[in-house]
Amino acid sequence: MLKVLIPVDGSDTSQRAIEHVIATPAYKDGADIHLINVQPPLPMGHRASSVVGHTNIEDYHREEGLKALHATQQRLDAAGVKYHCHIAVGDPAEVIVQYAKQHGVDQIVMGTHGHGRIASVLMGSVAKKVLENAHVPVVLVK
Repeated sequence: MLKVLIPVDGSDTSQRAIEHVIATPAYKDGADIHLINVQPPLPMGHRASSVVGHTNIEDYHREEGLKALHATQQRLDAAGVKYHCHIAVGDPAEVIVQYAKQHGVDQIVMGTHGHGRIASVLMGSVAKKVLENAHVPVVLVK
């Protein structure tokens, strides 16, 4: 069974990647779909943890990740596509590539831009880094 990783950031382009997967029978009917949302680390690193508390930071990342995944989960549920969700913290491109390696992913399907003008530049660079560093095929959806 084809194992597919789909990075989701809540943007229109990540939703288009989901629509691509739903519309492609090989994905919809015969793939093991894994969604991943990568949250950026909070500024100030360990200092933030000592001020706010490690548990509070974990809760924050989980809540933000769930928000970003919500629309995608609803769309996949409506289409009858089974999936697994993962939320991680770190550099998005590095985390995506590492997750793909560690979990035996066969393919990555992702949008080329994030949400907002600044984020779209960032997501474009994330897609580029994933494309350059992934050990598996990467399908980019505009």
